[in-house]
Amino acid sequence: MKKSLVYTKTGDKGTTSLVGGKRVVKSHVRLEAYGTADELNSFVGFLTEEIDDEHDLETLSYIQHKLFTVGSYLATETEAIPPKAASIITEKDIALLENEMDRMDSELPPLRQFVLPGGSESASRAHICRTICRRTERCIYRVKEEFPVDEHVLMFVNRLSDYFFLLARKESNKKGKEIFWNQSLI
Repeated sequence: MKKSLVYTKTGDKGTTSLVGGKRVVKSHVRLEAYGTADELNSFVGFLTEEIDDEHDLETLSYIQHKLFTVGSYLATETEAIPPKAASIITEKDIALLENEMDRMDSELPPLRQFVLPGGSESASRAHICRTICRRTERCIYRVKEEFPVDEHVLMFVNRLSDYFFLLARKESNKKGKEIFWNQSLI
C-alpha cells in the first residue's frame, strides 16, 4: 500500500474543497468555523494533560470526537448534500453535556460573583477552551447567516462553553481557588 501524502498541493492557490466537492477560498466562512472548532479541539487536548479525574477525561475524549463531528458537519455543503451520519450531532450529545454539567454543578459551591479565569493550571486551560468555544459559536452563526446549520450543532457548541466554565470552576475548587471579580479595584 502506498503511503498517502500529507501535502496535496491542491490548495496552493488559496482554495480548498468542501465535502461535496465545491472549491472555496480559504477565507470562506465555513473554513473559519471548522478551523476554529479544530483549534478548540487542540486546546481540549492541551487541557486533558492537566486533568486527573478519569470520568472527566472520558468526557473530554468524547467532546474531542464530537468536535471532529462538528468540523465535519461544517465542512459539508449542507445546502447541496445531506451530511453523513458521522457528521451529525444529536440530542443525545447535548443531553450528555447537560448531565455532566448538572453533575459538576451539584458538587460546587453556589456562584454569587463573577469568576475570573485562573485558579489553577487546569482551570486556566478550561477557561481558554471556554473562550475559544464561544468564538467557535460566533463563527458557526456567521455560517448560519449564509447556509443551513442544524440547530443541534449550535446547541451543542453553546452547551459546550458552559461545560468548560463548570469544569474550570471544579478544577479551581479542587486544585487551587476561584478568583472572583473585585469591583472595588475598578
